[in-house]
Amino acid sequence: MGLNKKQKKQLEAARNKLNKLRQVLAAAKQQADDPDEIPNIEQEIAKLEQEIRDLKAS
Repeated sequence: MGLNKKQKKQLEAARNKLNKLRQVLAAAKQQADDPDEIPNIEQEIAKLEQEIRDLKAS
């Protein structure tokens, strides 16, 4: 079954946030001021990727 309008909107928002987080991660790796920042960003990315998978599966 296809995604409804709300799910498509959620998926689009999650993808946009994921792209922004990946850019932030790349910048954080270049300038590692806070050693805890990179693992936190990677955790958020993993959480968003899981959310995207769940939305696609529903």
